[in-house]
Amino acid sequence: MSTFAQKVIQFNRQLSFTGKLPKEITILNPFKENKEILPASEIFYNQFFDDNRRRRLILGINPGRFGAGTTGIPFTDTKHFFEACGIKIQSVTTHEPSSVFIYEMIEKYGGVKKFYGDFYLNAVCTLGFVRLNEKGHWVNYNYYDSDELFSAMKEFIVSGIRRQITFGTDTSTCFALGKKNAKYLEQLNKEEKFFDSIVALEHPRYIMQYKAKSKGKYIVEYINRFTSYKA
Repeated sequence: MSTFAQKVIQFNRQLSFTGKLPKEITILNPFKENKEILPASEIFYNQFFDDNRRRRLILGINPGRFGAGTTGIPFTDTKHFFEACGIKIQSVTTHEPSSVFIYEMIEKYGGVKKFYGDFYLNAVCTLGFVRLNEKGHWVNYNYYDSDELFSAMKEFIVSGIRRQITFGTDTSTCFALGKKNAKYLEQLNKEEKFFDSIVALEHPRYIMQYKAKSKGKYIVEYINRFTSYKA
């Protein structure tokens, strides 16, 4: 029987999208962007998921350039990948606000071993997106930022969630990070019946950008929500 880690690793190795994207939108696939990321992510999953424990699912939006885009691990920049998980990415260094929030929350929860023993963290759309802005800079783009992109990715998103449920995730409750993300996931859930319920939480990026002074309150809220819905 394959472990949770082996199922995630196989999923990530096969991650790809061959459909047509809207003009000016480019796929961000962490596992193909940098040759370090796939083997480093496999170390992570073998370290924390080498078992058949049932985990609760937390879904963010999609990988960003400075978090999962550089480590392959959702909400994990290279700084926290090394400091909290002991895994070093040599070719790039990133420090991302969402990762700061998530790893402070994880520490308050009981640390990485306890947290990743209870939860599997990923994204509604497991591939990210970038677009070139007016200043000529590549910026993050979300799967729901245009109806055209959402329509193009919908089948991929549904397939990805269904596949991840088979890893050994509890389907009674899914935690969605970001209110708009939760709205789209609720829409999909009504059609596909993935989960019994979806619990929406403020997105770490929003908290760090607009509510940083209340960060501690949001960390407590996250943990209270997580511990209120036991697997």
